[in-house]
Amino acid sequence: MKSRPTPTQSPVQFPNPRILPDDSDGLIYIGGNLELATLLKAYRSGIFPWPLDSQYPLFWFCPQPRGVIDFKDLHVPKSLAKLRRQNKFRFTFNQAFTRVMQACSDQPRPGQEGTWIIPELLPAYNRLHEAGYAHSIECWQGPQLVGGLYGIFVDGVFSGESMFHLAPNASKLCLIEMAEALQAKGITWMDIQMLTPVTESLGGHYLTRSQFLDRLDLAHQGQPREKLLLP
Repeated sequence: MKSRPTPTQSPVQFPNPRILPDDSDGLIYIGGNLELATLLKAYRSGIFPWPLDSQYPLFWFCPQPRGVIDFKDLHVPKSLAKLRRQNKFRFTFNQAFTRVMQACSDQPRPGQEGTWIIPELLPAYNRLHEAGYAHSIECWQGPQLVGGLYGIFVDGVFSGESMFHLAPNASKLCLIEMAEALQAKGITWMDIQMLTPVTESLGGHYLTRSQFLDRLDLAHQGQPREKLLLP
């Protein structure tokens, strides 16, 4: 007997993040679904899912403050520049998206218990990838995948989601390579959501939520609504 197809759920109607008070941590919605239309609507609005775990409803955030990297301020330390010149690694785009996302989920995070990349996110973001909105960069050492980064590109804005490394500095190199690939497409900055010591060392900084949303609106006006074609 054939099983019935799962009905598609309607996209979530998120509130406008501008209604959040300045002292809010950014939680704007609880519940909803991970349908393609919901995720696209969220990213267009500067919102992203940040679940606790599979036992709880989905949590959606537009945090205050908001991390970004302006590519004109991208800082490549001398040690990383030297490592790049040694050509120890090979980089590809969109060749192992699922593996990169799974490895990001498995990456130990100091000071954190578990991961926000709950199992339900993997098929949802794979659908985004298959639709041309989610992208990965892979770092290879010989045949081994030793680093990677994945993110979402919607309406002219790339939002970096997570990265991992199994070789020293591989994730940092992925971020630098991704930044240069985006620059080559005329993109001048990327959303990194929250600063980490790694992203801060490479030039990441915070904007207020209002500043970020202003920048998001400007990017939507200035970029055609087309998908990103990476090398």
